[in-house]
Amino acid sequence: MSLSKNRIKYIRSLKEKKFRNEHRTFVAEGAKLVSDLLATCRCQFLAALPEILAAYPGMKADEMVAASEGELAKATFLKTAPQVIAVFYQPDLADKPLPLHGRLTLALDGVQDPGNVGTIIRIADWFGIDQILCSPETADIYNPKTVQASMGAIARVRTFYGQLPSLLSGQGDLPLYGTFLEGASIYSEPLTTEGVIVLGSEGKGISEATERLINRRLFIPGHPAGEVASESLNVAAAAAVVCAFFRRTKA
Repeated sequence: MSLSKNRIKYIRSLKEKKFRNEHRTFVAEGAKLVSDLLATCRCQFLAALPEILAAYPGMKADEMVAASEGELAKATFLKTAPQVIAVFYQPDLADKPLPLHGRLTLALDGVQDPGNVGTIIRIADWFGIDQILCSPETADIYNPKTVQASMGAIARVRTFYGQLPSLLSGQGDLPLYGTFLEGASIYSEPLTTEGVIVLGSEGKGISEATERLINRRLFIPGHPAGEVASESLNVAAAAAVVCAFFRRTKA
């Protein structure tokens, strides 16, 4: 059984969010990523080169087919066709986030680049952050580019979409951190082991409504101080620096 034209059309349709939402599925590509997701997510459909199916006998899906390189090339979203493409069911998530007290949580305010969102999910997974809050304007975690950049972390890091001002208000004295060009240096600012770290969009930064709730403003200084450098860090790079400093505090 080969990868049919209808299956290729279905896989390609999942590039669009409306079809991912309709079918409650998403696409993952590559043997390593697919293998990682199979441990935690139910797989609807899997197509792979015959030698990959033989090399990974533990791969299981509702439907599996052996595909040629040409067929995979027609279905892929990548520049180079992978050896395996799989369609997974989106996991069922609860209707509210985990409590914000007692843990570190990331919040993405309008981060629209799916590659950045996927990388940030992977960073959160590396640093043991189990929850990310996303504004509605933030890229969909099941976008194929997000899935690829996360390298399987979307199955381990809980992601919840909602209006950030509503999600972050009424938290008492919980530290709500934000990254700003005019904040206090993260190198010297005391950091806590619980709280929310808000990262703004690539172009607009943190929205005004969310910014009003932030009670601790952080800045990542360049080096050496005062020297001409890039205007700012990529949001995913900033996330990695910030998370590392928070976990250094925990240690």
